[in-house]
Amino acid sequence: MGDIASKVDKAFEASSVSELADAPVDALQGVSAADAEHLKAAFNIKTVRDLGTNKHFLWAQAIAKLAE
Repeated sequence: MGDIASKVDKAFEASSVSELADAPVDALQGVSAADAEHLKAAFNIKTVRDLGTNKHFLWAQAIAKLAE
């Protein structure tokens, strides 16, 4: 995954991996507060950990890998 700090907003660059996992999903670069609200409404995703462990996203990732 390389440099994790380059994947998160500036305010979270010095955070540990554990802190990032518990950070709001909009801590990720490219995810806006509005995007975060949509994820929360649709999938109850509030943190980076929630996003990374959501069954729907994991299923989609597995299907995409198998399709390669």
